[in-house]
Amino acid sequence: MSMIKRFLQDESGPTAVEYAVMLALIIVVCLAAISFVGTRASGVFSNVGNTIS
Repeated sequence: MSMIKRFLQDESGPTAVEYAVMLALIIVVCLAAISFVGTRASGVFSNVGNTIS
């Protein structure tokens, strides 16, 4: 019975899950930002290339 009580009071599992969710959200935001910056940079380089030609 005391083992079950300790298991229910242990908060290391939920904490690990929260950190994993935060890490996943950070990765998604970073990938979106990199994609956005890459698209914008491609547009800028295209405009410079067309202006030079």
